[in-house]
Amino acid sequence: MRPSPTRRTVLTATAASAAALGAAPSPAEAATPGRRPPVTAQPPNRELRALLRELDSARIEATIRKLVSFGTRHTLSAQDDPDRGIGAARDWLLAELRSCAAASGGRMTAELQSYVQEPASRIPTATKITNVLATLRGSVTPERVYVVSGHYDSRVTDVMNATSDAPGADDDASGVAVVLELARVMAKRRPAATIVFAAVAGEEQGLYGSTYLAQQLKAAGTDVQGMFTNDIVGSSTADDGTKDPYTIRLFAEGVPSSETPEQAAIRKSVGGENDSPARQLARFVRDVADNDATGMHIRVVYRRDRYLRGGDHIPFLERGYPAARFTEPAEDFAHQHQDVRVDETGKQYGDLPEFCDFDFVERVARVNAAALWTLAQAPGTPRGAKIVTSALTNSTQLVWTRGTEPDLAGYEIVWRETTAPEWTHVIPAGDVTTYEVDLSKDNVFFGVRAVGRAGNRSPVAFPAPQS
Repeated sequence: MRPSPTRRTVLTATAASAAALGAAPSPAEAATPGRRPPVTAQPPNRELRALLRELDSARIEATIRKLVSFGTRHTLSAQDDPDRGIGAARDWLLAELRSCAAASGGRMTAELQSYVQEPASRIPTATKITNVLATLRGSVTPERVYVVSGHYDSRVTDVMNATSDAPGADDDASGVAVVLELARVMAKRRPAATIVFAAVAGEEQGLYGSTYLAQQLKAAGTDVQGMFTNDIVGSSTADDGTKDPYTIRLFAEGVPSSETPEQAAIRKSVGGENDSPARQLARFVRDVADNDATGMHIRVVYRRDRYLRGGDHIPFLERGYPAARFTEPAEDFAHQHQDVRVDETGKQYGDLPEFCDFDFVERVARVNAAALWTLAQAPGTPRGAKIVTSALTNSTQLVWTRGTEPDLAGYEIVWRETTAPEWTHVIPAGDVTTYEVDLSKDNVFFGVRAVGRAGNRSPVAFPAPQS
């Protein structure tokens, strides 16, 4: 076991770090509050920057307008009309993803994932629900999987109205456009881990498509180590006309939706409400995507989702998968879930493409790309992370299971005060599976992250007590 620096060394470093954190911000930092990178930040490398430059707002716009052209994409709309309805949208999406796969050299496959949903909430008759999926198989650790999604169904004011025009440009052609653009750019590359690009259906009726996708992955024992849904990512303009074109919200739950009574008892005893896998995933996104390469600020929101709303990440959370939701910074509800109309004051309602900001959507795609590509290229999140609690000591011993990735270089210990939202200190541990830090486990929170030979870091694993 490699010993840590002495407690005196660590505390001296803490004081120096606190002084640095209290220093006057740079002009750029002052102009954009919250942009100072955390100590765990990972600057984008040349490979990632090249990938981000290929994302194209014109293609994103074309995708959104094409999806709108199907008139309605309501889950209960026509499935056999070649021009209108959810079936036409489904077939077009499959053709687009197959086109992406054709450039992959056999690494990407595209398919329809269908099932029949029996009558249920907002589903009055048995209805086929179909997800459109593309899977880019990892070249090194294909068993490790990351998922990115948007939902291609749409609605108007009456959630059961399957015939009126429901453009769904922002909600959620924008999210599907992000997924398609990521698939196009990444298909030509070789990620180490597997990435699934999903356009899911049935979201507006009750998360049906994403629930089926999550169920299938869970039943197959798939090791999903991260999932993002992009839902309402098309506009940077709020209902009062104010714009925030360089911010994206990322919703991340605290107490896990899948938490067992035993896990709850441990959390109540030692803390960790702010250290769920979803929160670690959100911190990772800030680490790799809040920078000049994306041009975006990641506003992490410590909630599972907005009030009265829900998204396609929730079925993944309920099955124990780390997942989070991207949503635009401030919504305009006149352009969501609304009949297309002009009221007596001349105000236009409806989710129309003219209310989308396609350059903004491209930047959202950059954020997703930075997160997914770094996740796929880095080692997986450490497993079996524990804090040894067999004795009362003023130091902390951490243990974990070594990963099997061939490019694994070692591990780092991270820690912070229990009142701090971000990790504030990083300690290189080397290629070991146990490490002792000369700080009391009673006073701070610890985590462990893996490091690859190319310098990519994994999300942090929050350790549980081990007696």
